[in-house]
Order: sequence, then C-alpha cells, then structure tokens
Amino acid sequence: MRTFVEHQRAVRELLAPLHSSLEAAEGAEVLALDAVSGPHGRVRAHGRVLAHDVIAPGDLPAFANSQMDGYAVASADLAAARPEQPVELPVGRTTAAGDPIRTHARGTASPVMTGAALPHGADAVVPVEAADPPRFRGLGGSAHDVQPGTTARFAHPVAAGTFVRAIGTDVARGAVLLPAGARLGPAQLGTLAAAGITEVAVRRRITVLLLSTGHELRAAGAPLEPGQIHDANTPMLRAALDEAGALVRDTLTPDDPEAVVDALEGSAGLVDLVITTGGVSAGAFEVVRDALAARGVEFVSVAIQPGGPQGLGRVILSPGTAGVPVVTFPGNPVSALVSFELFLRPVLRAFAGLAPDRPRAHLKLAHAVNSPIGKHQVRRGVIDGDGAVEVGAPSSHLLHAYANATVLVHLPVGIDALPAGALVDVWRIDD
Repeated sequence: MRTFVEHQRAVRELLAPLHSSLEAAEGAEVLALDAVSGPHGRVRAHGRVLAHDVIAPGDLPAFANSQMDGYAVASADLAAARPEQPVELPVGRTTAAGDPIRTHARGTASPVMTGAALPHGADAVVPVEAADPPRFRGLGGSAHDVQPGTTARFAHPVAAGTFVRAIGTDVARGAVLLPAGARLGPAQLGTLAAAGITEVAVRRRITVLLLSTGHELRAAGAPLEPGQIHDANTPMLRAALDEAGALVRDTLTPDDPEAVVDALEGSAGLVDLVITTGGVSAGAFEVVRDALAARGVEFVSVAIQPGGPQGLGRVILSPGTAGVPVVTFPGNPVSALVSFELFLRPVLRAFAGLAPDRPRAHLKLAHAVNSPIGKHQVRRGVIDGDGAVEVGAPSSHLLHAYANATVLVHLPVGIDALPAGALVDVWRIDD
C-alpha cells in the first residue's frame, strides 16, 4: 500500500506539467475589468490570477491632493504662529474635489476639500477644525468664491507636506502595480481601475471533466426505481472544483467501459484533467478500472480510510497528443470527497492562486476513539464548546454526518486507539 503522502506526491507530479502550461504566456486569457457574468453580475476577473506583471501607466495619486477638509497654506506663512500670537490670513478661493488645479496666493489660506487638488504654491493643509474659527465661513453659493474680508487664524506652525497626498505616493509611474500570480480580489480590482486599466491578462482556468459512474445513479430529482440512488458525487465535486478555481464539464455514465472511453474521447482537446468517481475497487463491475487500466491509468491501494482505492495516470485521447491526466476516486460520496480534500484540492487551489491548505490545528479529543492500525483514518467531527473534538462514526456512507462536520480529524498510521484528551491534527472545513 502507498501512504497517503506518497499518493499526494504522485498526484502533484502527474499535474506538474499542467501547472507549467497554465503559467505560460499562451495560457493567458484577456478579461475586461467591467465584464460581468452570471445572474448576479459577478465581475469575471474577480478571483482570477494575473498572468503577467501589470505596470502602472501613471502616478497614483496623479496630482498632489488634500487628505483633509481644511486650508491649503504655504508653510512659511505660519512659521511664526503661536497660541498667544496666532497668524491671521485672508481666505482665498475654494478648491473642491474635481476642480482644476488652482494657484495659491502667498499670505492667504485657500479652503480645500478632501481629495481636491492642492493649489500650486501651497505645500501643506491645516484641518479646518484646527483653525479659528473651526469651520468654513464666508463661502459663496458656488462654494468657490469667499466673501471679501473673510479671515482665518492659525495658532501653530505647520510642516511642509502635512496632510498632503503627494504625487506617486501610492505607486509611481512604471512601477509594478500588481505582480504576476496576484489573485484579483476587491482591492486589486480597485487598484487596477484607479490606474485607468480596463483589461488584464489572467491565467486560464483549468478545465475538468467530472465523470461519475454507476448503473445505479440517477440525476437529482429523477424518479428512482428499486436499487437506484440519486447522484451526490456530481453536484458535490462540481462545487468543490469550482471553489478550487476550476471549470467543470460533467457527465454520468453507466457501468459500461465503452461509455467511459467514449466520454473521455469526446472531451479530447476540451479538458485539462479528468476526474472519475466509482468503479476503481476489486469488485466484478469496476468500470473505470476495466476501461482505463490498459490505457495508462495505474490503480493502487492507499493506506487511508475512507478512500483506499485510487488511480492516476495519463490517457491518450487522440493520436499524436501527450494525453490528459486522469485521477480516479472511489464512488462512495464520503470517500470521493475525502479523496478530493487529500489529493486534489491543494494542487488545484495552488494553480488558481488560492491558499492551498485548510486551516489546521492540534485539538484534544472529547472522547476516546479507535482506528485501524495500518491506515491513516480521516474522521469527520465537530468542535465542542470547550474546544475539544467530538468525532463522528467512521462509516464512509455517512454523507449527512459529513455535511454537519466542521473538521476533518486525522488519526495516523500506527495508532489503534486514542484516549479522551489526546491531541489530534484537525483540518477546518467550515469556511
């Protein structure tokens, strides 16, 4: 048997060439920042990963502007200001956000609003609440002209640059605005928009064929005959793959090796990776094993529970091609999802520029547990009010219990029993 760490390594090595191709320039996709998709208008670039460095086309800020509502002044005019002998200055013309850059007259105080351009000749801003009076007076109806004779007094000197956002202090022209590999979240999209950038090159998303097998499977909502069940694997793994940054094409096939081969061949040139569920054990109708064992997929036993039967390899779907990587999981839904968590989720999320690993912790067991000594057992559990882990039953058909779990509990090889209070490794799955 392989250890689960050995199988993790084998999956990473199988998919390493795919990672390289996604990082290559030819794998880039250009997206407009204002392009949206889906019923809720989701920005298509959101969550994607930059294929190249984005260079700042100009300075941010592009002009010196005020950090406060206050008075733009020449700092030299307030050098002698003291509480006992304030400096009184006539109030000049106001600059609001969006106004053109004005010229400041020495020996005056020019009202300036937050974000407004600092007038030429001024080098500092005094907040209005630090002046006397601590509010603007005498502003005309347009908020630009000031009534003649309006003055403001200042009791303290001010250093040049005070409350001024200088040109290029966020980013300078020609600097790297965002590096290749950066994931585009809200702040990154806002930064690109602020720089006037309308489109970016992002890494192409990996495309996966999700092939669920089983003569007994029917789509959700379909009527069931005796012996049939609704397919849980397809919606479950489709969602997991989407969270890992992949695009998914999915299909159901019966227990017919030709149907499995036809589904794979029909996806030639359309997908980067094939994931199958079911048909990999030692039974009489192991359709995936029957279809792919002679086509380059290796089927192995991994010392884990659930999810022991696994397979991986590269299958040639059309002559002259390098083949597509195939990863096969057991058909039991709990086994399939645990297998995805252990072997594929970290790899695919790394491809997508996402944090690959689940949050992890060492917590105490709330009660004693048993485990098969020769296998790494992954149990589902919850954290109680004292921070200890309550571990659920091990049976791999308990999908409802998995749905209510908040952690995966790892019981390593060589352990057959642990008492209450023993420390165990847990992965948080309640994000």
